[in-house]
Amino acid sequence: MDTLIQIAQLLLMLSILVILHEFGHYITAKMFKVRVEKFYLFMDAGFSLFKKKIGETEWGLGWLPLGGYVKLSGMIDESMDTDQMKTDPQPWEFRSKPAWQRLIIMLGGIIVNILLAWLIYTTMYSTYGKKYISTEMMQKDGLTFGEVGQKVGFKDGDKVLSVDGKYQPRFDRMLLDILLGDDIVVERGGQKVDIHLSDADKKEILEKEGRDFIHAKVDKSVIDSIAPESNALKAGLKKGDTIVGVNGAKLKYLSQLSEAAFKNKEKHITLNLIRGNKAVDVPVNVNKEGIIGLVQRSTDTTNYVVTEHYNFFSAMPKAMEESYNQIVYNVKQFKLILRPSTGAYKQVTSVVGIASKLPTTWNWEFFWTFTALFSVGLAFMNILPIPGLDGGHAIFTIAEMVTGRKLSDKAAGVVQTVGMVILLTLMALVFGKDIYQIIERKFF
Repeated sequence: MDTLIQIAQLLLMLSILVILHEFGHYITAKMFKVRVEKFYLFMDAGFSLFKKKIGETEWGLGWLPLGGYVKLSGMIDESMDTDQMKTDPQPWEFRSKPAWQRLIIMLGGIIVNILLAWLIYTTMYSTYGKKYISTEMMQKDGLTFGEVGQKVGFKDGDKVLSVDGKYQPRFDRMLLDILLGDDIVVERGGQKVDIHLSDADKKEILEKEGRDFIHAKVDKSVIDSIAPESNALKAGLKKGDTIVGVNGAKLKYLSQLSEAAFKNKEKHITLNLIRGNKAVDVPVNVNKEGIIGLVQRSTDTTNYVVTEHYNFFSAMPKAMEESYNQIVYNVKQFKLILRPSTGAYKQVTSVVGIASKLPTTWNWEFFWTFTALFSVGLAFMNILPIPGLDGGHAIFTIAEMVTGRKLSDKAAGVVQTVGMVILLTLMALVFGKDIYQIIERKFF
């Protein structure tokens, strides 16, 4: 059931994003009187699940949830249909339109994705408020670091003052800034200390601890709930038990328990508890997935979450700012991925990997926030100047506008083919990695 909820969230999210992205191409094509032959949600390789022709356009649902497409007359696209290019150009064809019109059509989907993110953020901020974890509150008593974090130069008790010269008030963003930046200044014992992260340092953080290399300090947590038929229940753990240590090591951060469990798959860990007024040590078996089956919460009464409230109109500029920030972070992450020495390319995930990390209960606030985030990511991915993507088509159109020379139909066909081969190869590698990791967690 949990997996079905994750899949349902992903499919709904993809459907919304793909339909609106392709609608951006569709509506701009219609604006310039270009014939739209097909409008498909998901890919119809070989066959479609549903199709119906209305007017000049065939509307359909493909079976392969890897995006979607609109097929424009007189354009070599994902369909790789080159037959129509052998005939003389017609007034309703894409290739007959001026370069500036073709550029707008190519960028239509990207523009809609950005506008969608802006609309979602505006609605979310005016409904739920703008929520984020405060860096100031999280590091009030200093931070604590995992094994790798300490190895690269951090020490428990450090407070991050700046990353590449800037202070980040949002803790989740600060984590990203550290991984994407180079020079960090921390306060340690009343003194400022400089820490420089090399690519090798980042690689080790990403491969071994990721965002969990840095935590807010805690000295205990409370068991909030226990899963039915779990090892935690079988071990006699109870809701309300206070966890003060794991395997004899004092509790310093919440994920310390899950880290210990993951390192001891199909073995056991010992939870050091306070039950009533007594200290109790309880051994708990760990399953093959590295899970014991409990949810814990911090006993720290400090509220780390800040909520800023806006009405719809005051939320609009804040939403625009957030959309812009997401684009900036996409650029920074892409630059990190392009540096092989960081190993960041290994962290790239497919929709399969994304689905496995979605919550197993439906939460509309999370769903729409993640959809906005995903929408900006989709826009960024499509603007990349890679043949086969919108950005690839756009870059050749811009070159034509600058030089006055148009790429021949034959050359365009070759470029599109090469681009599709590259994209499909990358997708196969990323999907394969994610599927293997899921299988490994389930069966090994």
